Amino acid sequence: MARKEEEDGPSRVPHLPWMRNPVDIDSFSGCPLAHLPRLDPRRDPPRCFVCILVGLVKPLQRMGIESFFPVQVAAWLETIGPGAFERDICINSPTGSGKTLAYALPIVQMLATRKVRCLRALVVLPTRDLALQVKEVFDAIAPVVGLSVGSAVGQSSIADEVSNLIEKSKQGLFPSLDEEYIQMEPQTKVDILVATPGRLMDHISMTKGFSLEHLQYLVVDETDRMLREAYQSWLPTVIQFTHSSNQNHSWSDMNGETLLHPLTTIRRSGVERGFKGKCFPRLAKIVLSATLTQDPSKLSQLELHHPLLLNSGKKRYKIPTKLQSYKLVCKSNLKPLSLIVLLQELRGEKCLVFTSSVESSHRLSTLLEFFEDLPFKFSEYSRLQRESTRRKTLDAFKEGKIDVLIGTDRMARGIHIDGLRYVINYDMPPYVKTYIHRAGRTARAGESGSCFTFLRKHEVKAFDKMLKKADNSSCTLHSLPEESVETLRPVFSSALKKLEESLESEARKKSKSGDKAPNASKRKRTIHTFIHQPYCFDNIIRKKGRYNEVH
Repeated sequence: MARKEEEDGPSRVPHLPWMRNPVDIDSFSGCPLAHLPRLDPRRDPPRCFVCILVGLVKPLQRMGIESFFPVQVAAWLETIGPGAFERDICINSPTGSGKTLAYALPIVQMLATRKVRCLRALVVLPTRDLALQVKEVFDAIAPVVGLSVGSAVGQSSIADEVSNLIEKSKQGLFPSLDEEYIQMEPQTKVDILVATPGRLMDHISMTKGFSLEHLQYLVVDETDRMLREAYQSWLPTVIQFTHSSNQNHSWSDMNGETLLHPLTTIRRSGVERGFKGKCFPRLAKIVLSATLTQDPSKLSQLELHHPLLLNSGKKRYKIPTKLQSYKLVCKSNLKPLSLIVLLQELRGEKCLVFTSSVESSHRLSTLLEFFEDLPFKFSEYSRLQRESTRRKTLDAFKEGKIDVLIGTDRMARGIHIDGLRYVINYDMPPYVKTYIHRAGRTARAGESGSCFTFLRKHEVKAFDKMLKKADNSSCTLHSLPEESVETLRPVFSSALKKLEESLESEARKKSKSGDKAPNASKRKRTIHTFIHQPYCFDNIIRKKGRYNEVH
């Protein structure tokens, strides 16, 4: 019950005063590339801070950016503009509104004048796919101004990551160098690191030379999820390691005199501008989400400095403006057939199908394989697959080799697919946050899109009530031709029998191979439930074709 209240509780006045009067992102208008303050249109190489964005115009144009979205303009003005990043920035903006570039561009701008390479910006995201997507944005703009971007996401071995992140010790090359000096020399190869929490903690605890001492900027993307899941206590660890007050910054010259290393970042306790009892200069933070939490106990973990909230509109939750929502009411036993008919209507357009669990995704994908000559290509995308398989599947979907991708909420966070026009909720999302993140895979960056949700009759009222919290009370009822569904019934009966045999065969193979995976027994129980529970469509197998007697 507590979790439900946190996920989609009623709108109310936030407990935290700084969240009560946010800056309205919608009050900003889009800004053409050439008109953004301090974005110089010249093509000469940058030589100073004022014209450092000279070299960024061309890569932004190569990315297809002609103008900036309101959230990007708002963030720019609070970081590079008059706001001058004097406060930590919290952004609550719909999916696909341009949040990634909203923090990537200011960070690259602010670090472009750095003289020595140190790890100065850290971006932490919950999943590998999302982290790699964000790194692509930094890779497009950072190298132009001489900044190096690295990743720590577990895509390769930790040894390979270390070789890409850390310089080899100079002691082996220059034995006469003072060992104490070598230890104080920054050893990182990157200025900006994009990481997932688990692999970040691996480097903090095990990688020699990996240091957060010089970190200036911390970005926490998908903040609500990052704060809800502990991830090995990564956040307090990062904040602790950026406080360098307990570190020794001095070294001695040949005469025994104590000197301060010129590359030291000193964080001292100050009283100016509200810094009493805090370290200064501070670690500046940007936190973002389409469904930013209002829970004070969770937000307090971030140790925000005079936070400023940028929010889209007056509602806490908001879906993309150009998203069309549809609901389809059908019987549980005919839902697979209704899905096939709907996908046929979409005529091979890219489409994401969301189910309630990994097992449901696998069952649905397996069932569809037993329907011959479907006019669309589909594939499963879940944690049951190897990482390499998931990566190939996602790439094939992006390239248009696959029309329909069937998966869980793993796909719902931040992943961007060009040209994706349709999202289908095969199972009703349990919370408004879930709906926002699922539906937000389409209608991104000002494009139009549609989201279809399959509902059982008793779910309609709860679904309509849920959508009102997202400032979207209009959801059109979509009907499918009954004759189209009926024509699939004979094939459906055969496909269900094959599905039962396939699932039982998988269960026997896992039993023989001694599957010791943590969720193996859970998966086995779920398969059994799927086959025998009375409300599932494949209970038709046990009814021996008596379709009209089910529901």
